[in-house]
Amino acid sequence: MYKVVIVDDEEIIVRGLQSVVNWNSYKCEVVATAFDGISGAIAVRTYLPDILITDIKMPNRDGLTMLAGLRSEFPAMQVTILTGYADFDFAQKAIKLGVSRLLLKPSRMSEINEALQFMTDTLAKRSPAASDDKIDDLSTASANSFIVRQALAYIEENFSRKLTLQDVADYCYVSQWHLSKLLNKVTGQSFYDLLNKARIDAAKRLLEDPKLRISDISEMVGYTDNGHFSRLFKKMVGISANDYRNQVK
Repeated sequence: MYKVVIVDDEEIIVRGLQSVVNWNSYKCEVVATAFDGISGAIAVRTYLPDILITDIKMPNRDGLTMLAGLRSEFPAMQVTILTGYADFDFAQKAIKLGVSRLLLKPSRMSEINEALQFMTDTLAKRSPAASDDKIDDLSTASANSFIVRQALAYIEENFSRKLTLQDVADYCYVSQWHLSKLLNKVTGQSFYDLLNKARIDAAKRLLEDPKLRISDISEMVGYTDNGHFSRLFKKMVGISANDYRNQVK
């Protein structure tokens, strides 16, 4: 039996799909439902479904980031999007990320059945020996690239606060382990290397202002220990923060 997870912020749609679709005829079983993106991502990570049917425009959530995160971490999973928005640009991006079908709400039963038939046929054709690590098609590469860009942008926007790998992974709808692997693969650097680079680059810009004390700059870019900041700055830049300031005067 193929495992199915359904995610939609409209409970009536979730319950309707559960009861109306003849899941057994497609060798499918609904193993979990969720009503928001965060719970949906947890359900996917918990149950490892073969099929995900999800709304993509849920309150306070970036649907494309959620989609890219799940496609990146679970490339073998078949995804059908339910949406009430006829947005051509969004549809193009979703298809590029590897969505099997994109259905406009309210969807006809024939469209839902066709989507299920397509997804189960695709799963049936896949070799049982194939693993997620072996699946590296264009849509997966696109999802990976999307997630790395989102992660780097999030680090750049939030480096001044106490930021962890888990924070960024949650934002990108992926696990810590998967994000760490992606960042290393694409950038050649670890999360903490990238975080420190963003902080030190910001510190270099702030050092151009002679009115700011170095201890204040250290705190402004996210370091609570000025000694640690000073050692790291010298290691990464080659000279002390004070010497750097003297050079750029």
